[in-house]
Amino acid sequence: MEDIGAAGADETWCLGDVVGYGAQPNECVALAAERCERCLVGNHDLVALGRLDVSEFSRSAAVAAIWTRERLTADARSFLDGLEPRDENGPVALFHASPRDPVWEYVLSALVAGACMDTMDARVGAIGHSHVALWFHRDGGEVPAQGLAHAGMESDLSVGDWLINPGGVGQPRDGDPRAAWLLLDLDRWTASWRRVDYPIETAARAIERAGLPAALAERLYYGQ
Repeated sequence: MEDIGAAGADETWCLGDVVGYGAQPNECVALAAERCERCLVGNHDLVALGRLDVSEFSRSAAVAAIWTRERLTADARSFLDGLEPRDENGPVALFHASPRDPVWEYVLSALVAGACMDTMDARVGAIGHSHVALWFHRDGGEVPAQGLAHAGMESDLSVGDWLINPGGVGQPRDGDPRAAWLLLDLDRWTASWRRVDYPIETAARAIERAGLPAALAERLYYGQ
């Protein structure tokens, strides 16, 4: 959040999964409620609320979801319960997972991205869910171009259709353990992918002290 503030962003948007793996779910919800002008609900949020079946999750994710469900405050539940997994009202359409399935679908291939673009009214959409910083661009062709978005990369979004993923803040999965976020300039129509160090050891130790699966702490060091 300090890095976002230093960049001079006018608004902060969150693509969901505010809770799910970490040991401070209520603090995360409070921060999102205070700082995010647009915020989505993700599949982990929905499982923590009891609105999705936890059986869809891996063992570690299920343990964390149940632990979170038992600890959410009434205020946190109320905020998350008022969110949707998609928001197409702004200049950029937001989806937790994908335009076709905003809760569950992973967009990791060009073929899936193209099918999603076909169903999306907006020219530019932002997606989360995979924890991987990615971009997909289609300008006249049937199959979009695609690529990983590394720290410092900037893309011109002014032409064609785009699906962009900022990557994960608390648990990135692209081999770079730093928190990932994306700066959008809607006057110039550019996207700049950013990475910033955060106290991983503090987050990992909190997970361990809470009795959550050790793998959830260990993966933070490797960006997996």
